[in-house]
Amino acid sequence: MNDIRNRLLALSEEAYRDFNKKLCPDAGRELLGIRIPRLRKLAGEILKEDWEVFLEDGAERYHEEIILKGLVIGGAKLSIEEKLPLIREFVPKIDSWSISDTFCPSLKIKPKDLALVWEFILPYAGSDREFDVRFAVIMMLDYYITGEYAQKVLTRLDAIRHDGYYAKMAVAWTLAELGVKYNDMTMEYLRGENHLDRFTYNKALQKMRESYRIGQELKEELKRMKRT
Repeated sequence: MNDIRNRLLALSEEAYRDFNKKLCPDAGRELLGIRIPRLRKLAGEILKEDWEVFLEDGAERYHEEIILKGLVIGGAKLSIEEKLPLIREFVPKIDSWSISDTFCPSLKIKPKDLALVWEFILPYAGSDREFDVRFAVIMMLDYYITGEYAQKVLTRLDAIRHDGYYAKMAVAWTLAELGVKYNDMTMEYLRGENHLDRFTYNKALQKMRESYRIGQELKEELKRMKRT
């Protein structure tokens, strides 16, 4: 682990660290300031070594060490049945939006595994822990905005009651993507008796209005729908 930490330290940039501190004020660990492409490259190198030993090592002082472990899990050549225990062990380490939002797309869930992973992530959506919820919702955003799952995602998002800022922002972002891709279904939901709190509802409308894939007429309607 010392060797990998030294490699991380060598990749750190003071200016980028200062920038990231502003971008990730929620980070629960010390930031080094390493760009994600460099972390991905290092993860690829670790995957050619004893990556299991790296994952088992408990030295996790730095934010980027957690991201790196997530990237190694994502890139490991394992079946989904083998990978899920690693994901389950990793999720409690997520303490920042940047970790969840880097980890989830790195998993590259295959279509044949979507049903199994869907059942796996559902309990996290109802967690009391903010970044458990963020993990579940970003997984929905990355893999489940499809014809088969869109309505299920909408129904599950409506049931989330977490007050955490990063949980709410994830819900709003995912609702906006649903609104772009499945406009009729999402607009019917937003116009109806949904259970969204005012912040999440208004953020979803805002993010839809910001999309270039939404027409001007609908943007005007979304503007009128804002809750005060």
